[in-house]
Amino acid sequence: MGRWVTELLYKSGYLGILVLMFVENVFPPIPSEVIMPLAGYLASQGKLELLWVIVAGTAGSVLGALPLYALGARIGEDRLKRLAARHGRWLTVSPGDIDHANAWFGRHGNTAVLLCRLIPGIRSFISIPAGLRKMPLGTFLLYTTLGSAVWTSVLAWIGSLLGASFGDVDKYLDPIGYVIFGGIAVMYVYRLVRHRG
Repeated sequence: MGRWVTELLYKSGYLGILVLMFVENVFPPIPSEVIMPLAGYLASQGKLELLWVIVAGTAGSVLGALPLYALGARIGEDRLKRLAARHGRWLTVSPGDIDHANAWFGRHGNTAVLLCRLIPGIRSFISIPAGLRKMPLGTFLLYTTLGSAVWTSVLAWIGSLLGASFGDVDKYLDPIGYVIFGGIAVMYVYRLVRHRG
């Protein structure tokens, strides 16, 4: 996976970063923990500029947050609860879970969007409750951009900092990617088994 992403970024540059980060936010097939360090590494090799790597990664991340925000706003809380009541076992969420998440988001909205953009596995999905709660789009974009900028900057900086040593790290990225996917699958199965309906 790491080699494939490296080749794609090498050929398509900033546009490739933007597209991969967009896709990663909508449906995370390739985690940002792989994309941005690789882009940072290419910047350290003079293939890209670090500032524009961060700008492209942040822009892709923000654009990728919008479809999930729109989904939350379009579905609405009542429809989502009916969906959870009907298919909750497979979604691993119940109407009660939605009530708890909604109440929590009501208390911590702005902070939740900002900080959750820094947490792998949650960073994409925080857009849905923001849409459900009808958080003003300008506010959502502000906190999403701030959180995404911090996240992409740190990851790109790590890749850039490793520089020539990144070649040694690259061989570990594929196993890490498989571990991430395996962890997601295990977590889903665990929630599926524990789901109360």
